[in-house]
Amino acid sequence: MKKVMIILFIGFLGTTIYAQDAKAQIKFKSEVVDYGEIAKGSDGVRQFEFTNTGNAPLVISRVYSSCGCTIPKKPEEPIAPGATGIIEVKYDTKRVGPIRKTITVYSNAVEATKAIKIKGTVLDKSVLEKN
Repeated sequence: MKKVMIILFIGFLGTTIYAQDAKAQIKFKSEVVDYGEIAKGSDGVRQFEFTNTGNAPLVISRVYSSCGCTIPKKPEEPIAPGATGIIEVKYDTKRVGPIRKTITVYSNAVEATKAIKIKGTVLDKSVLEKN
């Protein structure tokens, strides 16, 4: 009986240690999306591709933009280890001028808070036609 209890205890301890080592990790293909020079009113949707390089499912709990002109959309389902996912960002291109926005990603990854950025310039169509 003692041997059975010892074997069960060692098995439980090993499982517990493994569970503590399981961590999700988020690795973005690029942490900055450059819109370049785009026309006022053009398509403002861009994507950030990422991979879960950890050994536990990655859960993105929240994606927050630094202003209301940028609307991020997070994946709803957990991202399995080794799998890729997309965070979609829509910028309001009706605003002429430079784009410099930060999107903050909150997750269960080792680095729980990650900042990704968009940049570029929205130009009036008449300016683009002159170039």
